[in-house]
Amino acid sequence: MHIPEYVLIVASSGRMLAQAAYRAGYKPFVIDLYADRDTCLYAQETLLVTSLALHHIAPALEAFFTHIPLTHIIYGSGFENHPESLIYLANRLTILGNPPDVFANILNKKYFFSVLDQLSIPYPHVAFTKPKNASDAWLTKPLQGHGGIGIQHFHPDDKQSTLVYWQRYIQGTAHSVLFLADGNNAQIIGFNNQWSVQSNQDHFLFSGISNAESIPNQHKASVMQWLTAIIPIFALKGLNSLDFICAAQGCYVLEINARPPASMQLYDDALFVRHIEACQEQLHESPAIPSDDHKAYQIIYAKHDTQIPMDFAWPSWCMDLPDDGALIHTGQPVCSIIASHKQSQQIMQQLVIKQQIIISQLDKGY
Repeated sequence: MHIPEYVLIVASSGRMLAQAAYRAGYKPFVIDLYADRDTCLYAQETLLVTSLALHHIAPALEAFFTHIPLTHIIYGSGFENHPESLIYLANRLTILGNPPDVFANILNKKYFFSVLDQLSIPYPHVAFTKPKNASDAWLTKPLQGHGGIGIQHFHPDDKQSTLVYWQRYIQGTAHSVLFLADGNNAQIIGFNNQWSVQSNQDHFLFSGISNAESIPNQHKASVMQWLTAIIPIFALKGLNSLDFICAAQGCYVLEINARPPASMQLYDDALFVRHIEACQEQLHESPAIPSDDHKAYQIIYAKHDTQIPMDFAWPSWCMDLPDDGALIHTGQPVCSIIASHKQSQQIMQQLVIKQQIIISQLDKGY
């Protein structure tokens, strides 16, 4: 297996991948939208860009090329709205992950759901024209979205973008499965619970995830069967996740995230290397990653405009740290927190307490 000394990380937020690369012995260089303090700590160098659009990504990459022999890239979230940037990066570097055409096929909702139909895999009913039956509960979703951004409850009188589709709303519990793939086969790393918050126009904004789950075994078996059928059709590689919902009437696919997801950080540091190996069609025979503790990760969003105090003392369990003096607008992420505990029921209590500590200290200005 070829292991590059340097690896480029490009994502909306590069901290998770930079941290994983650093801990695995790599030298990460990062292009992202935040240049958080801990991202800069783990990265050899970080370049801040306004967006992942091509006219921002290309100059940043060329700036790295002037003094760094970069050959490989791992990308994270944020390219859903910028496929041209991913194509550009693939033409300049070797992607350790799903190539642009695979990523695009997963995002092509009409094609994705048609494949699920062919495989008889259940999902909440979708429509690509505005629903006429207003008595049914529908969601409006972006055709190219991530992290729950832009998902809203549908109201017939609302003005709608042309870049959306509609999906039946099902009351249930939200989950995901983190898995490795080599283009044909799947190895499940772990099942997770996840949750969302409502913020401004986003009614289901991704908020947190935990591997302290209690999903029935029959649902887990169904998900494994789905992955066995889906992966060879899309030729998925590396770390990916599948979001699904469990309801009284059954279990349903929502979407696939065709790049390393947030749940990656709930598991062993070895996942970064195993992602690279899977992209090179190498899967371990024994995929289990034991852990004595359950883990949970949560994003703290600003409930009002918040300015980070100078010399603010961030606890060790905080991540994605903004600079001193930064102004965080209402609805934007302030930071992330992580919790671990041997007892799964204690995880959520820890997150609530830790979030209250951060909010209280920020409101007091220290």
